[in-house]
Amino acid sequence: MQHTLIFKPIRLAPVFYRLGLLLFLSLITVEVSADQKTQTLRVLCYNIHYGQGTDGKYDISRLARVIQETKPDLVALQEVDVGVKRSNRVHEAQRLAELTGLAVRFGPTQHYEGGLFGNAVLTRLPILDVMIQPLPYTESTPQLVTYPRGAIIVTVRGQNGKPLRFISTHFQHNLPADRIEEAKAINGHFTLDSDIPTILAGDMNATPEAEPIQILQKQWTNAIDDKATPSAPATKPRSRIDYIFYRPAADFEVIETKVIDESLASDHRPIFAILKWKQK
Repeated sequence: MQHTLIFKPIRLAPVFYRLGLLLFLSLITVEVSADQKTQTLRVLCYNIHYGQGTDGKYDISRLARVIQETKPDLVALQEVDVGVKRSNRVHEAQRLAELTGLAVRFGPTQHYEGGLFGNAVLTRLPILDVMIQPLPYTESTPQLVTYPRGAIIVTVRGQNGKPLRFISTHFQHNLPADRIEEAKAINGHFTLDSDIPTILAGDMNATPEAEPIQILQKQWTNAIDDKATPSAPATKPRSRIDYIFYRPAADFEVIETKVIDESLASDHRPIFAILKWKQK
């Protein structure tokens, strides 16, 4: 004998329907909340050689195109001229902001040829605060020319309102002892208040095994590729001296990190990383 099964719809009482709807909505809320607690950050570090490319030409538009191609959220710039004679008195920080559509903050470290020279930050994130921090350096002598060193610190707001600190810096080029002291100063200034997630980027003028980098890595995580791809000089790179660091380590995850194959716009190649920021 063949039996026919008949399925009748079950009518839930209103109270059960409401409970089911609330459970469904709560699951959606949890998923959205989880998404809001992470933010992907595209970070670029670029020593722009005061606008001068390896062909000897000063071309800010060319640098802007290199920056724009990475679609960055945060850009740390070094060797930026503002009103300096050699670079035709151009306000390079402001011009790069205009060409990229990003906000800019400039951190001068010295007077030079009637203008200012230093570091800068470009960002598409809302800016909450800006600070300039001088770093230790040895003053020039008749036998050795050095340059004052510093860092610009820009605090920005993440997509869920959390603050993030972003630092651009440039260590001394010709005195190893200065670089060691500058690394110690960075650790001293920016690792005591560990509750603030921080990204540090710059031209450290030191290779990965050198003491300044080892000092930094006591407090920072280095977002570097396994091969430590060289970043300078731009035409035939031999040394990795440009970096992106972050801390605390648990607040970030490296999705991608690379040296961009760009040999014309500056004497350094830009460093790029995609970081996932886990906002607490």
